[in-house]
Amino acid sequence: MTPRTRTTLEFVLDNLVWFMLILVLALFSALIPNYFQLGIFTNIIEASSVLGVMSIGLALVIITGHMDLSVESVAALSAMAVGILFCSAGIGLGIKLSPEWLMVPVSLLIACAIGALIGFLNGVLIVKLKMSAFIITLASFIWVRGIVLAVSGGRSAQDLAPSIRVFAIERFLGIPLSAWIAIACFVVFSVLMSKTPFGRHLVMIGGNETATFRAGIRVTRNLILAFVMAGAIAGLAGWLLAIRTSGATANLGVGLLFNAFAAVVIGGVSLKGGVGSLPGVYAGVLLLSSINTAINLMGLPANYTQVIHGFLVLAAVLLDTFKQKLRQRLA
Repeated sequence: MTPRTRTTLEFVLDNLVWFMLILVLALFSALIPNYFQLGIFTNIIEASSVLGVMSIGLALVIITGHMDLSVESVAALSAMAVGILFCSAGIGLGIKLSPEWLMVPVSLLIACAIGALIGFLNGVLIVKLKMSAFIITLASFIWVRGIVLAVSGGRSAQDLAPSIRVFAIERFLGIPLSAWIAIACFVVFSVLMSKTPFGRHLVMIGGNETATFRAGIRVTRNLILAFVMAGAIAGLAGWLLAIRTSGATANLGVGLLFNAFAAVVIGGVSLKGGVGSLPGVYAGVLLLSSINTAINLMGLPANYTQVIHGFLVLAAVLLDTFKQKLRQRLA
């Protein structure tokens, strides 16, 4: 095999999800009336904002060779905290700050701080005490959701402060500001992962943690920081959830973890760690959102969504195995 052929094959393997997205959009546009229009594509981008942000944090941890199952519950707790503090109906306290624009950075800081704190706890238990990431984050998934139920009493917070809610209403180039926040997150963290030592170290840790440690890289610090960042990003996702729903409910965000996991795997992040890119994850998020939109337009039962997502994850895992074997042959 010539070097040029090998380079082309590597490019196709690394960007396969983008080709899948283009194919799916073309297929839906040809088969579903009124699918091929700007409004539909705008809705796809808007609907993928919360899932996209949550997928970023999950991808960071998986790239290191670990797992974080707590991101869904962390987002729900952050959303509930914002709802209780800044909603004016239901269980909301209706806190007002002067000037009003201060409520935006304060609410965002609270949401991200909650997530970062839980991420730090997960990271310390996993990295320092050498406990299973699956078990620790599964426990966090359960107890954090329990806190959401406890503090809310099963009730909801409603009517989020207009100064915060504006991010779901105002648009730029036809796209809500909340979706632009998600896009900006993908750009920033894509640069972080590909252009900075920290990002490259996370990839190295996922590829071979022992060799990375022997190379003089602070594996413990980087891993804990990865979990902290995943928690903070999940907090941001919760902030966006509260904005989209103008409040928070006890069951807010249920099921998002599995969709985020699907997007990450479909996006090309290897479950074994060390392989993956955030642009690919964003393509995976858009692919899932495109399928959901098509199912809604065709009037099919919502159960079809779970069936299709399940098969996509299975296909992605099989494809990941195939790509690893193919790369071994090319090496």
